[in-house]
Order: sequence, then C-alpha cells, then structure tokens
Amino acid sequence: MISPYVPLMMSLVIAVGFSLVFVGLSKFFGPQRPNATKESLYECGMPSVAQAHQRFSVKFYLVAVLFILFDLEAVFLFPWAVVYKQFVLDGHAAFLLSEMFFFLGVLFAGWVYCWKRGALQWD
Repeated sequence: MISPYVPLMMSLVIAVGFSLVFVGLSKFFGPQRPNATKESLYECGMPSVAQAHQRFSVKFYLVAVLFILFDLEAVFLFPWAVVYKQFVLDGHAAFLLSEMFFFLGVLFAGWVYCWKRGALQWD
C-alpha cells in the first residue's frame, strides 16, 4: 500500500529539483557583466546614504511579534471550522462552541491588554 505522503514528497522533490536546475542554468548560461553601477548599494529607489546596519526601534519588533502571535492564533480557527459540522451531527456542538468562545475570549483579552499597555502605539 502506498503512503498518502509519497505524492506530496515527489512533488516537493520535483519542485526543488527544477528550482535548483533553473537557477544553476541561469548562473552558467546567463549574461554576467558586472560593473560599478550594478555593484553599488541601492535601496527603495534612492542611493543609500547611511550604513546598512542601523538600529531599529523596539516597537518595530514588538508589533511584528504581536502580529505573528495574533495571526497564529487566528489560524487555529480553521481546524475548528472544519470539524464543527461533524460535532453538530454528533450532538456535541455546544461543547465545541463554548470552547471556541473561551479561546476567542482569551484572544480578545490579550488584545485589550496589549492595547491598554500601549503596545499598538507607534509614537
């Protein structure tokens, strides 16, 4: 019996293989004419005027971590939505619905806490 993951792994191997082959072919057969203009630093349509390694505000990282946290928690809603119909048919919908409201309550409490502490302010 073939495992259901074999086609997935074959697709992954084929995708990675084609990617590596085409990158390698472009490296060997593509035009390579480096010059000073191509080698210069250039960012966002403007020549860079400062060092590449500059410090960022901690607020930037805090907002990024909060986005990942709340985005990741929102991903947990999808499996719940998939199994909810089966739980309705089995008669356990009230339990599953109460658990989801508890999860959303904790998520909302975390959001309110971050909001009250000023974590979402850019000032």
